[in-house]
Amino acid sequence: MKDTIIIATIKEWNIKQYFLLAEKYKNKFDFMLITTPKELNYEELKKIKPKYIFFPHWSWLIPKEIYENFESILFHMTDLPFGRGGSPFQNLIMSEIYETKVSAIRVEEGLDTGNIYLKEPFNISLGSAEENFIELSNIIFNKMIPQFLNHPIKSIPQKGKITKFKRRTPNQSNILNEQITTMKKMYDFIRMLDAEGYPKAYIEVNNLKIEFSEVHLKKNELVGRFEVKENE
Repeated sequence: MKDTIIIATIKEWNIKQYFLLAEKYKNKFDFMLITTPKELNYEELKKIKPKYIFFPHWSWLIPKEIYENFESILFHMTDLPFGRGGSPFQNLIMSEIYETKVSAIRVEEGLDTGNIYLKEPFNISLGSAEENFIELSNIIFNKMIPQFLNHPIKSIPQKGKITKFKRRTPNQSNILNEQITTMKKMYDFIRMLDAEGYPKAYIEVNNLKIEFSEVHLKKNELVGRFEVKENE
């Protein structure tokens, strides 16, 4: 009887990678995809007894009974313990940190405090948030998860200075609230918010809201897309 591998995620790019992974390892494992918190049900999972539950992108709290009874692994876009907390991509960009790592950690009660299994380098100096998230998905599904599937990996406690990030709010996407003085900073600010489900960079003019996306830095100018909406 084959062990079961569960992937819990909500993003389209991760779901596509899930099916590729399941096909590649179908002779070795059974696979199950979870996309809602309702499906992450302890009583149901207890019947399945998964070998691993991977959380490549998950927007809800993981119940204690899940991570205490099943080996649960999440992926965080910082070199932990640096950058614990929310909005890691945006916080890294705002700090002008472009060389980071993807940390695979064991889920526990504390936020991003679990033991480290693996780290992979990740450069975020170019491209929209969504483009970077797609590349992140490639790293997770093609470099990191296969290592778990091929052989057991021991985790070790996090070491180093702890730095915490705060989750960004929609109001922080207002360009006029930021001290942006260079073309590069404007490019970074617009691109770091350009992904499905994220509040895009914007300015407000009277009752109009202008949102910016698809930005590219070309010599001494920025080229991109804008949309004008009426404020609700």
